Amino acid sequence: MACKARAARRKLQHIHQAVPQPARSLFDSLGGAFTRPTFLRFVVLALASILTIGSRTVCNLLRTLGVLAPGHPTSYHRVFSKRCWSSWRLAQRLAGWVFDHLVPEGRIHLVGDDTVDEHPGDKVFGKGCHRDAVRSTHSFTAFRWGHKWVVLAVLVRFPFTHRQWALPLLVALYHSQADDEKAGRRHKTPARLLRQLCCLLLRWFRQRRFLLAGDGDYASHELAGFCAHRRAQQRGRLHLVSKFYPDANLVEPPPPYSGHGRPRVKGNKVANPEQVVKGAKRTKLKKVAWYGGGVRNVETVSGTGQWYKAGQGLVELRWVYVHDLTGTHRDEYFFTTDMEMSVKEVIETYVGRWNEETTFQEMRSYIGLETTRGWKEKTVLRVAPCLFGLYTLVACLYSQLPRRYAGERAVEWVGKVDVTFSDAITAVRRWLWLEWVFAIPGYKPVFEKLSRPFRSLLLHALLPLLESSKMGRSRTEYVRSNLPPDSGS
Repeated sequence: MACKARAARRKLQHIHQAVPQPARSLFDSLGGAFTRPTFLRFVVLALASILTIGSRTVCNLLRTLGVLAPGHPTSYHRVFSKRCWSSWRLAQRLAGWVFDHLVPEGRIHLVGDDTVDEHPGDKVFGKGCHRDAVRSTHSFTAFRWGHKWVVLAVLVRFPFTHRQWALPLLVALYHSQADDEKAGRRHKTPARLLRQLCCLLLRWFRQRRFLLAGDGDYASHELAGFCAHRRAQQRGRLHLVSKFYPDANLVEPPPPYSGHGRPRVKGNKVANPEQVVKGAKRTKLKKVAWYGGGVRNVETVSGTGQWYKAGQGLVELRWVYVHDLTGTHRDEYFFTTDMEMSVKEVIETYVGRWNEETTFQEMRSYIGLETTRGWKEKTVLRVAPCLFGLYTLVACLYSQLPRRYAGERAVEWVGKVDVTFSDAITAVRRWLWLEWVFAIPGYKPVFEKLSRPFRSLLLHALLPLLESSKMGRSRTEYVRSNLPPDSGS
């Protein structure tokens, strides 16, 4: 048994050394979160998750790699269910790599939202019935059984796309109040979980400044007060932009203490945003960034005030009313705790939050978010966050790809101008098949002996995201053009 374990470890070492340098350096920066044996198996599982088409169960990942996953299959299952490693430390190292390489300077734009991950099974840890925001409408509410994940992502503008990509960094599982009472846990709302994730970033990266954008579910007085009241301690390192309430309770600052009785905690009540908008003169703004990467002409009204809630004190903020002049979007109210932000910056910061919704959709389509089958506590709390991190890994690897792999798009359609995540994951898959799997010493001579048409056919089957019907040339010609130089043909 010991001889088999040593042999498996040697094979894992050789497989790890065969990983292309950009990918190996990225994974090595994450290695401090694991012991060495667990880290080698984690790398194999992560690469298998990128190459696999279909469900992301451990069995399916091992089926994809075959002999490239040496050792007993249970050793890979235990990576998530038994092994001792910290998902928070892993997230810290991934966030550090992203900030150092993709956002090296300036304020970091964060977005926070939640999504429901459907999961079958009666004994799944943390499973509950949650509202599905994607399927619900204003007149109909849809519910799904599964996990509700609160996700904190960073917005990154890559040079190959106009739209910002939301790369997940930190993930927390939301438990319903009934489940928390049953388990004896202190209940945390999604807004409190998002606040906790922001606290981690503030503690890990003490020299960086952050701007957080959240939708209406995170427009809470508590979260706004956390961002505003920590200015003296954190030197204004975190600010919030979110939706606002037309009838919000705005007041004046409290008057100076007179020296008699109890000091006042608030001043006189002032007009709420809805009342101000009715009689205010509107300002027109042209070419304001909008949802989906477009631009709009809008009318705005803005003001400042102190947002008061009993027992939680005052929050100084700037609110903005937005009216879409094209008439296709309903009127909105936004607010920010950063008093120096302009009206245009507030609008563009909030609409940039929608990129995280695109990330959720792409994770279901290409990463297999809802295809895992783990049910134990450790497995549930590790597998789904790792899949969110896998999305970030694919984007990071694509940004490091050689030009000959990243220069071509995988899928084309009329009017497409940007690189999409389907392009990125297909390019990374092609790169890994050619530069890792088929470049391993035991496989390289066999692959080079194959005829060039057969190699094209093989890659054609391994890269199913390529759609020849939507490309200007045939899919076989596309794959053939990206093969490495063949001196024998």
